[in-house]
Amino acid sequence: MGNAATVRMGVALWAATLAFGQTSADWYHAGNQLVDLSLADLATGPVDRVWYSADGSTLYARSFSGKTFETSDFETWRASAAVAPAATEAMPGRSPAPEPNAHLRAVASQPSSLYGFSRFVYRSKDGGVNWENLTAFRTQSLIGEGLRDLAVSPRDGEDIAVASGAGVFRSVDGGKSWSGLNQGLPNFPGARIRNVPSQERGVQLELPGAAMVEWQPGETIAWRLIDNTAALTDARLQQALAEPGGPRATAVKLLGNVAYVGYADGSLSLKSGGVTNTWATQGGAVESFWVDSTDSRVALAVLGSRSQAAAGIAPDHVRRTVSGGDYWEPITANLPDVAVRGVTASRSGGAIYLATDSGVYYGRSDPGSSGAPVSWQKVTGLPSARVTDVMLDPTGNQLWAAVEGYGVYATIAPHRLTSPSVASAADMTPRAAAPGALMSVIGAKITSATAGDLTVPVLSATDTQSEIQIPFDVRGETLALSLNPASGVRVTTPLTLAAASPAIFVSKDGAPLVLDAQTNSLLDAAHPAHAQTRIQVLATGLGRVNPDWPTGVETPMGDNPPIVAAKVSAFLDRAPVTVTRAVLAPGLTGFYLVELELPKIVNYGPVELHLEAGGHTSNRVRVYIEP
Repeated sequence: MGNAATVRMGVALWAATLAFGQTSADWYHAGNQLVDLSLADLATGPVDRVWYSADGSTLYARSFSGKTFETSDFETWRASAAVAPAATEAMPGRSPAPEPNAHLRAVASQPSSLYGFSRFVYRSKDGGVNWENLTAFRTQSLIGEGLRDLAVSPRDGEDIAVASGAGVFRSVDGGKSWSGLNQGLPNFPGARIRNVPSQERGVQLELPGAAMVEWQPGETIAWRLIDNTAALTDARLQQALAEPGGPRATAVKLLGNVAYVGYADGSLSLKSGGVTNTWATQGGAVESFWVDSTDSRVALAVLGSRSQAAAGIAPDHVRRTVSGGDYWEPITANLPDVAVRGVTASRSGGAIYLATDSGVYYGRSDPGSSGAPVSWQKVTGLPSARVTDVMLDPTGNQLWAAVEGYGVYATIAPHRLTSPSVASAADMTPRAAAPGALMSVIGAKITSATAGDLTVPVLSATDTQSEIQIPFDVRGETLALSLNPASGVRVTTPLTLAAASPAIFVSKDGAPLVLDAQTNSLLDAAHPAHAQTRIQVLATGLGRVNPDWPTGVETPMGDNPPIVAAKVSAFLDRAPVTVTRAVLAPGLTGFYLVELELPKIVNYGPVELHLEAGGHTSNRVRVYIEP
């Protein structure tokens, strides 16, 4: 059934990915810089040049952003100051090139050998009379589309590297086999954040060209392609909303029957019920909108750089409307004169966040308050690169940023440091408290806490986050939780109280804390569960136990831990599965262990798992099952 030491180890591994106790500048890297495009190897973003050093010991690559990197071991990349040499085009023979407009490269050590590239890579061993296609597979290219450059090693004519729209690929046997050199290359494409982790979904991005990818919960290898219908729909919408003969539409945001549209000339319009309000700005192309989901009259628009900055005209990168586009107030204020690519905001938290070409900026201001001044400050800790988008999770607890070249990062939203919130420690979302439940105070270091005349144990506390446990003997329908932060300013937070409020523990990417009951190993996408085995789910909020157990005390490590009093049910893809036991997790404080027996007949691959207890449903998580 899994011993307490193993459960503790699993919790430790999971906690490392959850990254409790981070500061506003302590970012968690969600995923990596690799994309699975079903090519010869994992991909990344476009690379436009590759070349070898004179002795062939070092390979250089220039990314789409213009940055150059080098590798000598062909495994690790580092930034380089090298300048790309002029490409040397081989002289074509009397025979035709392998493709129209193909580029040719000579092999210094083999006068009769040529490589060619256009859509595919080719090789000729007879000076161009005959060509062999080296990268075609079922009409597709093994190394991606958009081949931009090819380099031949000076010391080995069989050693070639290719720059493609999917990164750097290398062959050491003259094109018979290929491997990617994209691991660790800071070349992830600039992306729009479509969704942050929620329920069984992971973080989802839109890449250039409307491709959609997801870092699936528990993923360890690469971003995976997913359905891109939403991205294509938005692209078509931009085309449809462009004014005939007018500027190109560059950003669209829909809310109900209201459409905010931004254009390449910096103009803004709102279309609703056949009426259009239009406003001109002094900025560049409109990059993105944020619209208040509860009041479509309130919106923010951000703009890129102007092609030419007119003398005496202040930078114009951020605009706010509280009147449905009748007036767009400039709020660029002290923001540096850099292009702004994305925007997100929290009205309840009074915060606005910007993704810019020089990082993330943060301003304390209610986006719905006209005339409210904004002073921008930079949020530090990210790689030095363009940030292409930002998004707050629905609770306003986590801030997510897409960094060009490096991928996606998350941190506790900086405004929470002055406006703490209380959420389930399992998934950082607000939910009812339950006897014995673990809760997180996000944004504050708590020194003590009470619920009426009951002491609430503080299990851990950092400058930015604290973990508390609701007393097992609390009663009533509401709970007045009194918190004493390190600042000394005591605050009271009302919470709904339920007999049970189940929640499955998940990491930041949405991966649940689930163990194999036999092997005692942590399960994820790379290590799936198997049919007809037992798995153990770590949860909180399942309520009182029998016999009673004191709050804030570690559960004993014996074979008979306290049993959950409420009936606990479990479901895979909404079909019930057998719960063999539901107890306090041995050797831990505030964790519950729910053991399930997987049936013989079950959907294989990713499936949805959730728990029910006391009439309440947990978060829905994604687990992976194989035969």
